[in-house]
Amino acid sequence: MSNLCIIPARGGSKRIPRKNIRDFLGKPMISYVIELAVESGLFDEIMVSTEDEEVAKIAQDCGASVPFLRSKDNANDLATTADCIAEVLDNYRSKFDWVCCIYPTAVLAQQADINDGLKKIKLQNLDSVFPVVSFDYPIWRGLKISDKEKIEMIWPKYLRSRSQDLQKVYHDAGQWYWFNPESFKKQKKLFMNNSGFIEKERLEVQDIDTYEDLKLAKLKFSSLREKLT
Repeated sequence: MSNLCIIPARGGSKRIPRKNIRDFLGKPMISYVIELAVESGLFDEIMVSTEDEEVAKIAQDCGASVPFLRSKDNANDLATTADCIAEVLDNYRSKFDWVCCIYPTAVLAQQADINDGLKKIKLQNLDSVFPVVSFDYPIWRGLKISDKEKIEMIWPKYLRSRSQDLQKVYHDAGQWYWFNPESFKKQKKLFMNNSGFIEKERLEVQDIDTYEDLKLAKLKFSSLREKLT
């Protein structure tokens, strides 16, 4: 069985410039993800998909390969992760049994979860597996601003419902995805028809889209390091 790791790391980032290689507690952010993949021992190849020469150089210095640069069409703001993955798979002559896409900003991702994800996708014969986390407030009590600049409930029928009676709702943790490449080629997406999950605690998950997110990620990273040592 052969496994490929894809780390999609384009050079452009509007809200946090050069985010993927930005310094994160002393090292480029992407270096943590490459080290995670290398130390897992699960992959026959760890490749970074980028159009940026500086990102490519840092990735190679950290132990990843950059066998080709990403096309311009897949390096713009409208390109999706699925577009990037499709291009990578099309460029490889060799076939892989399993592929894991890990985001370059997934500094809170943990090796045990990567291992568990691979076990789960194999044992349950799934199309894909990825980590999820629960919303920290019941979305059923969500509010919206009306056209008349008034606040109102999106789902008024839950106004008097107790929190413990409301269904727990999850969202994609935005860290990594194990998937069957043949299923991906058919469905062209990572959340597929037969997907499994690894549930995570909120302390272990953080999107990094703003500078505030970046501060929170550093706090959570330091907290997790203390917890694991």
